[in-house]
Amino acid sequence: MIHRPFQIERRLAPALRIGAVQYLNTKPLVHGLTAAGDVVYDLPSRLADRLAAGLLDVALIPSVEAIRGGHRIVSDACIGCRGPVMSVKLFFRTAPGRVATLAIDEGSRTSAALARVLLAERHGLRPRIETLPIGAGLADTHADAVLLIGDRAIDTRGGLPRIAGSFQVVWDLGDEWCRWTGLPFVFAVWAARDGVDVRVIADRLSAARDAGQANLAAIAAAEAASHGLTVPQCLGYLRDNLHYEFGDREREALELFRGHAAALGLVPSAARPRLSPSIPLLRSDAG
Repeated sequence: MIHRPFQIERRLAPALRIGAVQYLNTKPLVHGLTAAGDVVYDLPSRLADRLAAGLLDVALIPSVEAIRGGHRIVSDACIGCRGPVMSVKLFFRTAPGRVATLAIDEGSRTSAALARVLLAERHGLRPRIETLPIGAGLADTHADAVLLIGDRAIDTRGGLPRIAGSFQVVWDLGDEWCRWTGLPFVFAVWAARDGVDVRVIADRLSAARDAGQANLAAIAAAEAASHGLTVPQCLGYLRDNLHYEFGDREREALELFRGHAAALGLVPSAARPRLSPSIPLLRSDAG
C-alpha cells in the first residue's frame, strides 16, 4: 500500500524554512515535505552557511559542517551508507598512493573531507587541493585525482561517464570508508539554527523520511528519467545504496570521522556537533 505524505505536509508549520539539496539521494527525506512549499534548495556546501546566517530554520547539511559549526542535529533521519554509495566517486589518473593534486567538487564539503581523510590515513598523502566548479567535468582538470558527488557521479554503465582522459582507478568513497572502518558513513544530517523550537521538528522529519522510504518505487518512477536512469536502477540506488537512519552506529561513525578530520586540521580539534534531546533513540544494529 502506498503511504500518502499529505497529512505530514499539513502538520508542518508554514513558517518553517527548510533547506535541502536537489540531488536524487535527498528525495526520500523530503518526499513528505515538498508539497508544503517550505523546502528551498541549494548546494550542500551552501546550506550550512544559510543556516548559520539565519536564512533557514532547518537544513540538511553536510555532516562535516555539523561538526565544524557545532550545529544541533535534530533528527534521526540522515543520508548515509553502509557500503557502496554510488554517488560519491574519486577518479584517479595515477595510482592512489602517488596523488599530488586533488580536484574537489565545489558542491561538496563532507565528501571532500572524506577523500582527504582516506588519502591521508591509507597512503600518508596531503595533496594540493583544487576546486572543480559546478558544471565542470572530469575533463576540465588535470589533477591526479578528481572528486565528483551527486547525480553526475552516478555511473550505471560500469564505465567512466563523460570522461576525456585516462583514469586508472575509481573509488566509491562510501565503500572505501565502510570496508576500512567497519562502520557506516554519514554524509548529511538535519540541523537547526539556535532559537528554533525543535520539540516537534524531529517527529516531522522522521515522518517525512518514513513516508519517503514507503514510497521509494513511486519516487524512482518519477525521478529516473530526469537523472538518466532506468526505474530499476533508480530504485536500486535509493533502496540499496543509501541508508536514512541516524542511529548508534552512525553516531559512532560520525565521531570517528570527526577525529580523523580534526587530525588533518579540517575541523577544529574541539568542535563537536550537538545532538538534540528531541532525537528519538534508535535501536543499535549490526548494519
